[in-house]
Amino acid sequence: MSSFYAAETPERVQKAQGLHLITSLTPNGRKVHILLEELKEAYGLEWTTSLIDLDKNEQKKDWFLRLNPNGRIPILIDNNTSPPHVVMESSAELLYLVNLADKNDIFWFSDPIEQSEAFQWLIFWHASGQPNQGQYNFFRNKADQSSLAIDRFKSEVLRVYDVLEIRLSGRYGGGTREYLAGRGKGKYSITDVNAWAWIRNIRRIGFSEDELAQFPYLQQWVDHIAARPAVERGLGEWYDEDMHPELLLETSEL
Repeated sequence: MSSFYAAETPERVQKAQGLHLITSLTPNGRKVHILLEELKEAYGLEWTTSLIDLDKNEQKKDWFLRLNPNGRIPILIDNNTSPPHVVMESSAELLYLVNLADKNDIFWFSDPIEQSEAFQWLIFWHASGQPNQGQYNFFRNKADQSSLAIDRFKSEVLRVYDVLEIRLSGRYGGGTREYLAGRGKGKYSITDVNAWAWIRNIRRIGFSEDELAQFPYLQQWVDHIAARPAVERGLGEWYDEDMHPELLLETSEL
């Protein structure tokens, strides 16, 4: 175990047992928090958590890059394997967790057709949704509201949201849906968690009333998922470094 981690890896990480999550309160962090909380409620899953202060760039240090060369959170370390298995990329972490712990497919699917549906919507959001919304969020907060960049990414986010609205509304047939994947009205799954952690702030990211009015079914979906107790816990104070500074990872500068 000691040879797996770098010498400067924080002791809290080196000595962790079982599943260990390194995270922060970002949309990608929140999606993994939510699934872990759901799996705890459903199966009693246990894990430990460490937090990263992204402003201090701890995630860009060598000890972290050894675990995730992309230098992003969250990462999930499974210390039950030898050597420990590190999972980077939040969508991959959701898949790893359901394969590991969701024995009854409460949050995933056993049917191949439903699995195919779920993979499509999981990949759609990871490839088309969160990159565009991430850029929109950045330029919306950093650039002039009339800039070409913010207009470009806002239009892409609206386009992606309309794709989800088409799916949930049944605009082109198939009937209305409660969730993105699964037969009939669908079933709550990691496909929803994956997108919801980003879309939950739909009413607070600079859309006009007319723009929001285009997405009634998507807004209903947001509110429906927000009411789940495990979702509320996944957004909660346990993952806030200000509330739990004892979970914060900080190493000395070299």
